[in-house]
Amino acid sequence: MRWLIVSSTQQRVDHSVDVDADYETVFDLVADVARRPQFQLSAVHAQVLHSNEKGDLVQHWSLAGDCAVRTWRSVRRADRPGHRITFADLDVDPPAGKIRADWVFTELAPGRTRIELSNVVEAPSDADLGPLLDRLRLESKEHLDTLRDTAERRAELDDLVVSFTDPLFVAGSVEDAYDYLYRADLWPERIPHVVGLALTEEVPGIQFFDMDTQGPDGSTHSVRSVRICRPPHLIVYKQITLPTMLDAHTGHWRFTETREGVVVEARHTSTIKRSALSQFGGATTIDEARRYLRRLLSGHSMINLRLAKTFAEERAGF
Repeated sequence: MRWLIVSSTQQRVDHSVDVDADYETVFDLVADVARRPQFQLSAVHAQVLHSNEKGDLVQHWSLAGDCAVRTWRSVRRADRPGHRITFADLDVDPPAGKIRADWVFTELAPGRTRIELSNVVEAPSDADLGPLLDRLRLESKEHLDTLRDTAERRAELDDLVVSFTDPLFVAGSVEDAYDYLYRADLWPERIPHVVGLALTEEVPGIQFFDMDTQGPDGSTHSVRSVRICRPPHLIVYKQITLPTMLDAHTGHWRFTETREGVVVEARHTSTIKRSALSQFGGATTIDEARRYLRRLLSGHSMINLRLAKTFAEERAGF
């Protein structure tokens, strides 16, 4: 028997940042992968698939440019007493063999924390890791800059982020309710406030579309969105170009089967742009802007949900 010995090497990409926030705040922001897409530009969605004593299996979806999404799984191990979180990737593209991200948190003073992020890549010694390491450097800087901004603005963001859920019961099949909201290419024909939409789906379940909607005052807003479609129970979306009044907008359609039918849930999480208060129906305060935005988004959601309800229930014979 002959043994083939392949030499390997490790490469590290190290970044750090000091944040004017307490340790618990920054630790929670890194650990809460589901919240990350609201504040991190490239993050689209993250979902904990299951958990056990070895850690949490997480699937991530992230933008690769403005018209593609990459997805991968990692094992997350969060050690709060040890001030460390580790993500070990399970799906690694050649030439890398293994990729691990280590987050280490050091309390410098009350309300001030140092965050160190190290990406460790293991690969054959003759592998060209240049493009991968460049990508990790850019992503690390984005992650840390976003984390610092989010942690230091936590009190302000409590005012600016509007998050809510609208549910509706549908006496029909989950497949029909899902299909109605999945077929966004038909929305201009089906949904009154959607006046134009161009959709591409080059990878099944990954949709990009440019949509024009009309507000109650007759104004038109154009947005570009990406959607992760996981039939027949979840459609996640993120707006990647936004109306001028918002800094971020994410959400989902969730479909929960019951013995009687299906509950369809529309979720919105939006970050108000403080400098654009006057665009919220002439609002002059954050509370006025929040009321206007919730009324607008919830109104659109309920229109969509009722149309999906009618479609599914008609197909069910009701």
